[in-house]
Amino acid sequence: MHAVDDVSFDIHQKKTTALVGESGSGKSTIGRMLLRLEEPTTGKIIYRGRNLLELNSRELRKISKEMQIVFQDPYSSLDPRMNIGKIIAEAVFDLKREDAIGEAYRMLKIVNMPETALYKYPHEFSGGQRQRIAIARALATKPQFIIADEPVSSLDVAVQSQILNLFIDLQKEFGLTYLFIAHDLAVVKYIADQIIVFYLGKIMELASKDELFENPLHQYTRLLIQSIPEAVYHSEKKKRTLIPGEIPSPTNPPKGCRFVTRCPIAEKICSEVEPTLEEKVKEHLVACHLIKMQ
Repeated sequence: MHAVDDVSFDIHQKKTTALVGESGSGKSTIGRMLLRLEEPTTGKIIYRGRNLLELNSRELRKISKEMQIVFQDPYSSLDPRMNIGKIIAEAVFDLKREDAIGEAYRMLKIVNMPETALYKYPHEFSGGQRQRIAIARALATKPQFIIADEPVSSLDVAVQSQILNLFIDLQKEFGLTYLFIAHDLAVVKYIADQIIVFYLGKIMELASKDELFENPLHQYTRLLIQSIPEAVYHSEKKKRTLIPGEIPSPTNPPKGCRFVTRCPIAEKICSEVEPTLEEKVKEHLVACHLIKMQ
């Protein structure tokens, strides 16, 4: 099984690149491979001109301080046996204990958590508060690059906006670079500069946020946008278009285009020849045979 198959993209410094797609498409695998939490079988991961796959454990440990991750589930990503001070201080293990606790307090203040949180345990906080603590832990090593793996998907909508605003504020304050992984285009529309639409281990479309929403080229992207729920306060409701069928098994992907089994406009060529990711508009890449035919 190839969870990620022939994927290549750039993440621009001090910008947010969003990786969007349905569950099971391989998004989290990409995030984990960039930090070498998963080892890729082939390929390159270039960070600041160095291939991370060629680094030994000592070199990787040194550079890993610059690269951190915020996981999806704040309920399982924090050790329930440690208080918050120790959880954050653990990230700066090379400091003296007093300095590490001081740094933990400073990080909590940055993410708008009270000093008293230092001495409490994860179960004493809400989901949104736990995610703030997870962000504080990621910030403790003074990273330049942060992977946010669906960091708001398990939170209430009101709390989601607070956490997204926190990510935006932190990026402005510290000049951070993000890879923001999500399945919700409505979320990434708020935070992303560049969007990569991902499906079953392949990139379907890649463009700037404005270009993607104004001119979606791939049928999968169009369906994702059309399926975004909207708040309606009058009698004339906009009809939502849901994506038909279910994502195929990655152990037996369709021949040709990966989306062919669910695409409402698929032609014969789509089930026979795999499309290549090509620039159809300036800096707007798409993998589809039918763009010129539409």
